[in-house]
Amino acid sequence: MGAMDTRWKPSVTVAAIIEREGRYLLVEEHTPEGLRLNNPAGHLDPGESPVQGCVREVLEETAHAFTPTALVGVYLSRFQRPATGEDITYLRLAFTGELGAAVPGRALDHGIVRTLWLTPDEVAASRDRHRSPLVLRCIQDHAAGRRLPLEAIYTDPSVAALAKRS
Repeated sequence: MGAMDTRWKPSVTVAAIIEREGRYLLVEEHTPEGLRLNNPAGHLDPGESPVQGCVREVLEETAHAFTPTALVGVYLSRFQRPATGEDITYLRLAFTGELGAAVPGRALDHGIVRTLWLTPDEVAASRDRHRSPLVLRCIQDHAAGRRLPLEAIYTDPSVAALAKRS
């Protein structure tokens, strides 16, 4: 293995923190650890900006359009998978924004059981079912009013060239 192969690489994910009338949108999904709750979230794909990735993930996991309006924060967490011992560090960019209409006829992504709207107290009470410790933290930061401008995240045009290759 060359030096490049041994470099530690966190897994980059994007998440949507979506609130409506005091409730937050979560997805219930199948994971190797069983049925878990998460913010609509997923991995950043080659060739897309973090904002584009977040829009795509919300559509895939909730069947709704989503328009990010602000960055809630950038988060680092580590997960050790009990079954395999796999050790993954996640770098999460969490966005908030406007949830649009449901897309007619659009099915939820494979593994997503349903979407649900929970109050912050209900989210806190279901902590043992969260996919990540970031689920609650991002909601708490959103509820506290944390908003950073989208302009704080810049994607160079060279990134889009990745999408054309894959």
